[in-house]
Amino acid sequence: MLSFKILRSSNWASVHLSRQYTTKAKRVVLSQDQSKIKNYEPKTTDAHANRVYVWGFQETGALGLQTNVKKAKERYTEMVHHPTRLQFSNNNEITDVTAGYGFTAYAVKRSDGLTLFGSGLNTDSQLGYQVKGNKKDPANLDVIIYPTAIQLPRLQGETDEDMQVKSMSAGRAHLVVLTQNGTVFTMGNNSYGQCGRSIIEEEKYSGSALINRIAQRDICGADDELVAVECGQDHTMLLSKLGRVYTCGWGADGQTGQGNYYSAGQITLIGGDIEKERIVRIACASDCVLALNEKGDVFGWGNSEYGQLDDAPDAVTQICTPRALTLTKGLGKVKDVAAGGSFCMALNDQGLVYTWGYGILGFGPFVEQTSKPQHLLPPLFGRNDFSNATTVVSIGCGVFHMGAVNSDGDLFMWGKNRFGHLGLGHKKDQFFPFKAAINGKVLKVAYGVDHTIALCKPHI
Repeated sequence: MLSFKILRSSNWASVHLSRQYTTKAKRVVLSQDQSKIKNYEPKTTDAHANRVYVWGFQETGALGLQTNVKKAKERYTEMVHHPTRLQFSNNNEITDVTAGYGFTAYAVKRSDGLTLFGSGLNTDSQLGYQVKGNKKDPANLDVIIYPTAIQLPRLQGETDEDMQVKSMSAGRAHLVVLTQNGTVFTMGNNSYGQCGRSIIEEEKYSGSALINRIAQRDICGADDELVAVECGQDHTMLLSKLGRVYTCGWGADGQTGQGNYYSAGQITLIGGDIEKERIVRIACASDCVLALNEKGDVFGWGNSEYGQLDDAPDAVTQICTPRALTLTKGLGKVKDVAAGGSFCMALNDQGLVYTWGYGILGFGPFVEQTSKPQHLLPPLFGRNDFSNATTVVSIGCGVFHMGAVNSDGDLFMWGKNRFGHLGLGHKKDQFFPFKAAINGKVLKVAYGVDHTIALCKPHI
């Protein structure tokens, strides 16, 4: 209710305005005002828990970003220098990723029962039998520019859940997949027996529909189960729940750990110093292998040309039997390891990252070789006065580059960068860890020889 009081005078007049509300009217006005407040609901691009970012060399199709063959051949698409969100991850629930030499595999959960997709080089059928054209006269695809389904052969009665990917890893030209029911599938090049089957002289791998299937019991028996697979350049390793390691493939540098330097198509349990140990992690990007037991002790075998496994002056450069490493004894309890082409990494339970060997180790342009593990300072990985609890939680590497993920889900990368696979916006080598701009919390990173894949979850 409004009321006016008019005061008159000879020289002036003023109007006094007052507003009076009843209790009921006041509630009505407040209610009206509240109804005008816009309730903001942010739009989400997809309902999937994970998202994937890719970067690096694109001409092979390994990044899976292109959907047009003509555009994929254009020069400006050769490299992707910044982490770029993969459209395929918007439409599919991706649970795991692995990167080989010029190709990528994705583990997915879908309603149609498909569980494995791949993109990139397929010259050796490392992504299965992929064809285009009519069924009577198909043309084999050596390059797949976007993620395409890889059909895993099923036995009668096997369910979609049985075929979900439990672990997978890619080598130079082969792919190994472990499914939830314990079955191991291998595909691609088997020149050295890396697919766990007999080596056939002059076998042709291009256009091959052969996907080798190996039962879990035939590898580790009925009293154990397989939990992880790890591929080097041309060899394969499988880890069991009881901590045993099984290997096959190229052994010229001793990387199979079978006590010799021969290639082996038969998957074999290895011993040496890990025979009575419970191994929980194996790592290899090329031909040097690191293994970690449950107590945090480090073991190694394979190529040691740069002192990665033994820094003694008279040390052998190829080690064919797993041995306990003495050079990592002073690092404390190690909880993660990684092995590149000529260098190694370790992460202890205090969150300290150690590197050694030869290459860009993260200590600047003037330190390219060290025979003893040296730790990188925590501020290089995001720890500062405003975030003093930030620590590194996982490490990994490719043949020429390294990476570390901190507790905030940030990825820091360094090393060779010829193909832009560090995701820093350029092709220059990076001598110190540098944060990659990824719009998500990094869960896992797959380090290829010339490209990188990050599996993330949204920040919110």
